[in-house]
Amino acid sequence: MKILIIGSGGREHCLVWKVAQSPLVDKIYCAPGNGGTKSLAENLDIAATNIKGLLKFALDEKIDLTIVGPEAPLVEGMVNIFQAQGLKIFGPQKELALLEGSKVFAKEAMKRFDVPTADFKVFTDYNQAREYIELKNSPLVVKADGLAAGKGVFVCKETPQALEAIKTIMLDKKFGSAGERVVIEELIDGQEVSVLVFTDGDTIIPLLSSQDHKRAFDNDQGPNTGGMGAYAPAPLLDEAGLKDIIDKTFRPLVRGFKAEGKPYKGMLYGGIMIKDNKPYILEYNVRFGDPETQAILPKLKSDLVELMLKTLSGELSGVSLDWEPGFCICVVLASGGYPGSYEKNKVIEGLESLASKKDIFVFHAGTTNNDGLLTSGGRVLNVVALADSLKKAQTEVYQAIESIHFDKMFYRRDIASKAL
Repeated sequence: MKILIIGSGGREHCLVWKVAQSPLVDKIYCAPGNGGTKSLAENLDIAATNIKGLLKFALDEKIDLTIVGPEAPLVEGMVNIFQAQGLKIFGPQKELALLEGSKVFAKEAMKRFDVPTADFKVFTDYNQAREYIELKNSPLVVKADGLAAGKGVFVCKETPQALEAIKTIMLDKKFGSAGERVVIEELIDGQEVSVLVFTDGDTIIPLLSSQDHKRAFDNDQGPNTGGMGAYAPAPLLDEAGLKDIIDKTFRPLVRGFKAEGKPYKGMLYGGIMIKDNKPYILEYNVRFGDPETQAILPKLKSDLVELMLKTLSGELSGVSLDWEPGFCICVVLASGGYPGSYEKNKVIEGLESLASKKDIFVFHAGTTNNDGLLTSGGRVLNVVALADSLKKAQTEVYQAIESIHFDKMFYRRDIASKAL
């Protein structure tokens, strides 16, 4: 099989690495890829958002399966466009990709299908939103409606923070048209966990639970980022807890869309808050999480490509997954200044010393590799350790990081400490 993987981050390098292990696969292309995907796939000079260019390539090369990493092409309708040309592509159609593309669409779907979530209101008018916040005078979460690269959500413990958030979104227009509508919802305090599932519109197959670390600095301080690290599985969730999440937050949604004649096929990600042993859905994403994928896939023994093909053909019923024992931790190494402005083209050193280590993996996120390995993004590398205990995985991942250097590199030193 010829496989085309769309995207350029750590998630995509991890997907390339896992897909390369499948005996079904002969050739992998990655568009546009990064300095790490280059060793396993042929990188293409086609942007992830250039749907027309990607379609032409897929048709010309007779690609057997396209796997979409980032959310933007899905929200733009890439799946519909490829399917209309008879191409197999892994991901939901445009009308269901709105689960991630529009916070309003997602909250209204949760309400319609009776999925437990925080109470919410939608606003298009700044003054009405301001009055509502002042009236509530309680902890709130403020969300820009559209895609904002994971940075359009503001958790506001106090009223002035919520007022500043709506000013940023609605008046300053920091997120452009993504902020034309805002969702303001009650703040649910508890333990957050990420759950990713494969679904063919009927059957739901969960991956291991994981926990992401969104804030830039230790102890959950600093601005929100795309994610500074993750670990899997999350000890706070046992088998019964995972089943409860599937039954209450995924099954009603999947059944509801099927009943409306829109079966959801692909990867569905739930950001879940556990409060008083009850799950509440914070958000749905319509693709593999980043960096959760990098902490989950190294533990998956099953063939990822086979799993995707069965998802698309509606044959997930009866499928069970095989997992490596133990725990996996992913730590993101970032450029100084991220998630704000940062410099690029810093020389990356020390990776060769980790190449022979069996349970240490390095997935590239923002790198280029033409005449030497250089930084090219905010999140630069994902260092991953697999070990039989969470403590050992944590020790080994931070030991591995000591070998790596680039100018102004920073990372969180407490990934998984909450669980420990």
